[in-house]
Amino acid sequence: MFKLLKIALILATVASLLIVPFGSTALAQEYFEAEEPSGGAMMYDLCVVRPVALVATALGSVVFVLSSPFSALGDNLDVAGQKLVKNPASYTFKRPLGEFQHGDR
Repeated sequence: MFKLLKIALILATVASLLIVPFGSTALAQEYFEAEEPSGGAMMYDLCVVRPVALVATALGSVVFVLSSPFSALGDNLDVAGQKLVKNPASYTFKRPLGEFQHGDR
């Protein structure tokens, strides 16, 4: 049981390390003129970026729930909700397919 969990964790780590270099490409695109996304970009978005963003939304929601008492004491509950839940959810569900930037981030 633990061996299977360990293998799954190793595979997830390797997959995330392979995805990291593509992030710099997506960030660099803000300096280029916007054009219609290609089919490859749409497939990459659908198969890789959206599932990762969905996991980020779920993890952000869990972290928000766990940190909400401390955020409420620090009077920054709205900011924590925006950064941990609303921004990842907006990036996952409201962004056009194949476009890696979202206007209201």
